[in-house]
Amino acid sequence: MIPARLKLTFVFAGAMTVTGAALGIAVSASRTAGAYSAIAREALADGDLAMRIVEQASKDREPVVVRDSSGVEQIARSVAARLEVIPGYVVIVGRKANVVFTSFDVRDLSDDDWTTLQHGIADLPDDGPAGVISVGQERILFVAHAIHDSTTRLSRVVTGVRVRGAQSLPTELVTTLFAVMPLAIALASWGMWLMLGGTFRRIERVRRGVADITDGRSLHRRLSTDEASPEIAALIDTLNSMIARLETSFAALRRFTADASHELKTPLAVLRADVERAMSATTRKDDRLVALEEALHETTRMADLVESLLTLARADEGRFDLYRERVDLSELTQEVYETALILGEGAGVAVNLPFTTEVTIAGDRTRLRQLFLNLVTNAIKYTPRGGRVDIGLGRHPDNVTFAVRDTGAGIAAADLPHIFERFWRADRARSRTAERGGFGLGLAISQWIAQAHGGTLTVQSRLGKGSLFTLTLPLDAADRAEPDDETLPEH
Repeated sequence: MIPARLKLTFVFAGAMTVTGAALGIAVSASRTAGAYSAIAREALADGDLAMRIVEQASKDREPVVVRDSSGVEQIARSVAARLEVIPGYVVIVGRKANVVFTSFDVRDLSDDDWTTLQHGIADLPDDGPAGVISVGQERILFVAHAIHDSTTRLSRVVTGVRVRGAQSLPTELVTTLFAVMPLAIALASWGMWLMLGGTFRRIERVRRGVADITDGRSLHRRLSTDEASPEIAALIDTLNSMIARLETSFAALRRFTADASHELKTPLAVLRADVERAMSATTRKDDRLVALEEALHETTRMADLVESLLTLARADEGRFDLYRERVDLSELTQEVYETALILGEGAGVAVNLPFTTEVTIAGDRTRLRQLFLNLVTNAIKYTPRGGRVDIGLGRHPDNVTFAVRDTGAGIAAADLPHIFERFWRADRARSRTAERGGFGLGLAISQWIAQAHGGTLTVQSRLGKGSLFTLTLPLDAADRAEPDDETLPEH
């Protein structure tokens, strides 16, 4: 593979060469056109001079055309002597298309060249554009003039000038194209090589810096933007932002792996102990049944954990589709309230439903029920005996809210930002040893369900004052109506 620096330098040199060649061609074409224009003007001037000589002779009543002894018409000697001073090629044609005068250069042509010239000038239009005729080794630019004075007994004057050297390049242009231009291209390419070298060295430093961050333990490092151009600095800022996100993701992954391993370690240890006790020959039948029952309980806990992890993994990958249908939230709230009454009775917690409203939305009923139950069971779990949990469903202009308030211990302000993180629990010791201890995944799953429905899940809590979880779900345009403006009462 050709290095990018060398490839870009070659491309630059090629572009410079093409530009130089195009410039040379343009200059050459311009010079050639200018040379032909100058030659044409010279031929026109010679023709005008020849016509003035003939016309002046006619005005002076000199004979212009005479006959020789054989009866052939020709220009009078006095007029011919004056025409001979005109340089180049001069041919004067009489009324009968007979040639009556030729200059010395014409007379010096061979018979074949003279024949070629005659055919060429015969095709030239009078007072028209110039034409180039090749005569032998010469290329001659001719211009024809019509003579309108009938007293001269002449029809046209044709004058020509050699175009030798018109297409040749001058020494200065040749020197510029073949000496100065290559040197300029070489110097410009060298400058491009040096400039690209600095740029690629900075890119290489960035590459080495990124390469040094090869694992999760190095993600705390950041690339420096010192002495970097604005473009490279923008690239480095983007890379630093990406590395920061990777650092956060790796930290979350390590924490997630450690927490998942820890959560599986305890039930596996209990499960193994129960199985070993049940398999022991010295274990009584009743104790064996108790051990198997405990093993079944731990198996169920692990199955719940794995199912929760699969739910979050599928949600992260966007592979967990919602089965949307029309859901009567009032009916769903009543169903969850009845379940909460049973749970609250066993925990010694009063569960109330101060208000509800008739509202229907498009959503996944199973997932919404899971979300409602997660919030209610969490509130009951962390509310001491004698406490109270209130549930409410309210309608607003653009959305509907499901709220759960408890009189539990509350959540510290430092813990609130982490409440929806996976495996996070404000009181890990209590939740792990409690009879209904969970895994710290319920609120993470609840947050995902809320977001999947286009809603939000928020929490307000003060230590010792209880907590308020509020789920807000958007209403479709067809479902919007006048709000009920009902909220849960303050404790």
